[in-house]
Amino acid sequence: MSKYFSKAKVKYMFYTLTHPMDGFYEIRHRERGSVPLAVVSVILFSLVYSMNKMVASFIVNDTDPRTVDSLDNLGGVLLLYLLFCVGNWSITCLLNGEGRLKDIATALGYSLVPMTLCYVLATFVSQFVAQNEEGFYTIIITIGTAWTVLLAMSGIMIVHNYSLAKTMLTLVLTIIAMLIIVFIVMMLSDLVNQVYGFIYSIYTEILFRN
Repeated sequence: MSKYFSKAKVKYMFYTLTHPMDGFYEIRHRERGSVPLAVVSVILFSLVYSMNKMVASFIVNDTDPRTVDSLDNLGGVLLLYLLFCVGNWSITCLLNGEGRLKDIATALGYSLVPMTLCYVLATFVSQFVAQNEEGFYTIIITIGTAWTVLLAMSGIMIVHNYSLAKTMLTLVLTIIAMLIIVFIVMMLSDLVNQVYGFIYSIYTEILFRN
C-alpha cells in the first residue's frame, strides 16, 4: 500500500500541476502515477466541494447547508469519474489511443487537484469578503476550474499521443459514450426489474394455488 501513497508519488502528483507535459508523459511511459492516489484526489474534491456548499459565506453561496448531502455528492462525483474514464477508454480504443484505463484514471484524478485547492482557498476567502466583493471568490474558483480543464485536456492528449484537434474530438465522443453507457445501464436495470417482477408474480401465484 505504501508504494501507492509514498512521499515520492504525492510529490510527483504536484509536479504534474506545473509540468503537465513531462508529468503525464512519465505517468504513461514510466509508471510514475498512482491510481489509488488519483481516486483519493477525486474523493477529496467531492468532500471539499460539499464543504464549500455548507460553509461558504451567504454572500457568495445561496445553497441551504441543510440540503447538502455529502454522500450523494461523493457518489455523483465518483460515478462521473468512472463514467468518463470508461467512456474515454472505450472511444480511444477505437481511435488508436495509446493510453490505458489506469493512465486515464490517473491523469483525470491528478487534474482535479487545482480545483480542490482553489475551492479550499475560496471557502476561506468567502468568510472575509463583503458585499460587492464576490469577484475575488469567483476569480479563485474560475482559476481552479480553468487549471483543471487544461490539465485534463493535456493529460488526455499526452497519454494517448493525440493532437489537440483529435483530443477535442475524443472529448466530445467521450461525452456521447457516457450518455450511451448510462442509457444502456438504465435499460438493463429496467429489464432486470421486469424479469424479477415476472418471476415474483409466478412465485406468488404458485404459493396461492398451493
